[in-house]
Amino acid sequence: MSPSKTPSTIPEESETGVEGGRRRATINDIARLAGVSKKTVSRVINQSPFVRDETRERIEAVIAEWGYAPDPQARGLAFRRSFLIGMIYDNPNPQYVVNMQLGLLDGMRGSGFELVVHPCNRASPTFLTDIRAFVERQKLFGVVLPPSVSEDERVAKLLNEIGCAYIRIASVELDKPEHMIVGQDRMGGAQAARHIVELGHKRIAFISGPETFRSSHERRGGFEDGLAEAGLSLSPNDIVQGAYTFESGVACGDELLSRSPRPTAIFCGNDEMAAGVLQSARKAGLSVPQDLTVVGFDDFQIAQAVWPPLTTIHTPTREIGRIAVEKLIGDERREPRDVTKMEPNLVIRQSSGPVPA
Repeated sequence: MSPSKTPSTIPEESETGVEGGRRRATINDIARLAGVSKKTVSRVINQSPFVRDETRERIEAVIAEWGYAPDPQARGLAFRRSFLIGMIYDNPNPQYVVNMQLGLLDGMRGSGFELVVHPCNRASPTFLTDIRAFVERQKLFGVVLPPSVSEDERVAKLLNEIGCAYIRIASVELDKPEHMIVGQDRMGGAQAARHIVELGHKRIAFISGPETFRSSHERRGGFEDGLAEAGLSLSPNDIVQGAYTFESGVACGDELLSRSPRPTAIFCGNDEMAAGVLQSARKAGLSVPQDLTVVGFDDFQIAQAVWPPLTTIHTPTREIGRIAVEKLIGDERREPRDVTKMEPNLVIRQSSGPVPA
């Protein structure tokens, strides 16, 4: 409905007071006159960027015509929640946490929402009660769950029980489409395998992440899929388990490079462990990539800070954070029930090269 065609009076049932002989409009009146939902009017009032320009202009015209101003007390009662979005995480990789926070802040810019973070320990006996207390104490609008918290079905069940909106970020689809952003780590693992095989390597090892992370299994599964395409496979002796940390990468690298015959290529479940393998190779007197190819996963800042710079699988972590906020707050420009899938891609740098002669 166009503002120029709105009624000149507010119906009797919407009266909340009289100012200058004219009934004072409510948010419900503004929504009806503008032909939109109450939620959309609220987004315009709170300067959310997630409203079409033409819709925003129509609502603002109606607000100006009727001199509407929200009542702060009524606003608080209506929402019954703060304008806070929580990030709940248990992740050993600090760069992942930083990149995710930056993405969330990108998505919140101009929306009136703020970010609060809650580090936790999934192994703690108070894990779930701490999350409930955090959500209820802050009266959160909603939460974003990165791995590995996102992979815990108990957390999703808890949030559903207390009526808190949430977005889960994981390597596979674990929930209804509107709750999910899928990273497709298996696809990235296959890309790493194909690259290493194309370079001629056959003695190939893999350093996995923690067993408690779904991404560890997906990255390994994808890597084995890619090797199988070339008729190759990983034996149990080719696989060691790390912890997604630099220190575990050094330890796993020391173990693999002490074997005879040693591998000519190592694929690591993330960049932190790959950087650890570079240090292990230097200790062993090996040159990368002349003697050893090293490939990581994530393409975080460390991938270009080490020497040689890492060949790795790029995952758009910051972009994922931004999209998570859009899905959580509600972006009228996209269908909220769509599955959001992000594609990883191979980035070739100096840490990978042909198999040694």
